[in-house]
Amino acid sequence: MSTMPGPCRVSDPAVFGRVAVLMGGTSAEREVSLASGGNVLEALRSRDVDAFGVDGVPALVELIGKGRVDRVFNILHGGDGENGVLQGLLQALGVPYTGPGVLGSALTLDKIRTKQVWMAAGLPTPRYVRLPGGDDRGPEDIRNAARELGLPVFVKPSCEGSSVAVSRVLTEADLDDAVEVATSYPGELLMEQMVVGDEFTVAILADGTTHHTLPSIRIVPAGEWYDYNAKYVADDNQYLCPGLEGRAEDEIRRLALAAFETAACSGWGRVDVMRDRTSGAFLLLEINTAPGMTSHSLVPKAAAQVGIGFEELCWRVLEGTTGEGLTP
Repeated sequence: MSTMPGPCRVSDPAVFGRVAVLMGGTSAEREVSLASGGNVLEALRSRDVDAFGVDGVPALVELIGKGRVDRVFNILHGGDGENGVLQGLLQALGVPYTGPGVLGSALTLDKIRTKQVWMAAGLPTPRYVRLPGGDDRGPEDIRNAARELGLPVFVKPSCEGSSVAVSRVLTEADLDDAVEVATSYPGELLMEQMVVGDEFTVAILADGTTHHTLPSIRIVPAGEWYDYNAKYVADDNQYLCPGLEGRAEDEIRRLALAAFETAACSGWGRVDVMRDRTSGAFLLLEINTAPGMTSHSLVPKAAAQVGIGFEELCWRVLEGTTGEGLTP
């Protein structure tokens, strides 16, 4: 399976026009988005792209209305940056943007609906229980769901990323803490059977209309699991790339690509996968359609493995703009 996209399709940065790097916003992932956006902005400017930072959707709409935006590099993590709202807005206004379109973005931010689509397509994913939001969910619902699935489990918001508000429940004693976190979150929750094994991620990068998988990364957190602190703060995790060899590497990348395309995704993204330690089976967790681009982020690590540096990676993502085609 090819790991290397072809040559860059654009050589003149002027082709991209005025590029708004959209970051920040109001979601729980604001700080991570600002860090990612700052890195992307610096990388694009280093290659003479006429790029500038924009904090949040309202500021972007104002600039579009004034005719100051030709293209958007979306690095707005979570919320309206990944739920289809931004994508629909830009599509209606005729402004090209990076990442998947309306359907792929809206679907994959919702972990429950993504799993339903995967299961309908026969793709493997851990067993789960949907916990309704708001007043329709009580503490006993969470305990009953844990009994149905059997411990250990994860409890996580269906529509958040970066391990925000995620609880790991190993024993009955952990349920009280999970209930406390869960009851403070108003939206739907996903309770998912915990897979005991190794965690992997596979980056996807478009080259024209073709999607390429980059080498898998095996994530070995220094702590007990890969939580928010491990993702964005800690410096003692291990990232093994490629994470696998031979047939297993081919298999995980085929599965990741199938998951990405089945969920109507395009452009670029990252697919998270677990491998059961006992059976060796791969199980899909989720898709990130605006992956982090911080010093701890995984897509740049995978790209570097095949000789694509950070600046070139940002350029290639911009080449994959959804909407108006690029003319090299």
